[in-house]
Amino acid sequence: MQHHVGSLENIAKQVIYEDELSSLSKHSPAAPNAVIQGTASSTSELILLVEDNSDVVAYTAGCLPDYRLAVAKDGREGYDIACDLVPDLIITDVMMPYVDGYALTRLLRADERTSHIPIIMLTAKADIESKLEGIEQGVDVYLEKPFYREELLLRVKKLLEQRKLLQKAYAKMAGFSDPSGLTDSSGTIDGQIAAPPVEVPVKENEFVKKVRQEIENNLSDEYFGVEELSKKILLSQSQLHRKLTAVTGHSPNYFIRLIRTQKACELLKTTDQPIAHIAASCGFSDSSYFGKVFKQEMGMTPMEWRNGEG
Repeated sequence: MQHHVGSLENIAKQVIYEDELSSLSKHSPAAPNAVIQGTASSTSELILLVEDNSDVVAYTAGCLPDYRLAVAKDGREGYDIACDLVPDLIITDVMMPYVDGYALTRLLRADERTSHIPIIMLTAKADIESKLEGIEQGVDVYLEKPFYREELLLRVKKLLEQRKLLQKAYAKMAGFSDPSGLTDSSGTIDGQIAAPPVEVPVKENEFVKKVRQEIENNLSDEYFGVEELSKKILLSQSQLHRKLTAVTGHSPNYFIRLIRTQKACELLKTTDQPIAHIAASCGFSDSSYFGKVFKQEMGMTPMEWRNGEG
């Protein structure tokens, strides 16, 4: 799949109007799409905008120069692109052809690949019934049209921060260090405000548990890597990377390494097995490499860990 980078206006018009996009494959996950890079770096968060009005696309893109932006012209295309790219956040209109914003939200929340993604809904329908329907389907934030740039930016920022707090919650549950760096040792965010307790969504918790279980089931297999894990989880390698990194803050490769190291820590404390045997049972055939990885993660050698030093 190719992702094109160009001027905001040209890409907005391209996404909305080009004939080839109008005839995209029916419900195909390989539907073409464009990513507007703008001034954002290649590591900036990716936002998917699902909107059929080219003026709103251009205005919204102009509000978000520090983020990468993918654009879909209706809910059907939006769902396909979301499953393919697994963006960090989705902004969607309510009224669209084929699949509206409510149906799109329902599809996204039901799909394991996209269930974790925060959703902002843009709507001209300000009545309480419409808002309640969106919340029922899983919308995180409502923004009424016309919306202010400052409010959109603040909403995006806060939703992405909430994602990082969830990463911290998963790291704590798994016994890992905070991957986001958002909170310090005092439990505050950037040393300013206390981090509120975060409720871990059931669906995402089940996903992380499933990934961890597959790794543990193949712990002694030194060749069990990201490719094998993605096949077990039934996701592509890129989908697994985007999903697991978004949820836990760790890439699949690093997550596998952490699980292996964590199991080695347990065996070193609870058994008297030789270190070389423990290394092999955790997927490290080379004892010296195991020692290097262990010290990188734990700050001490396996023997020091076993003896309670450090």
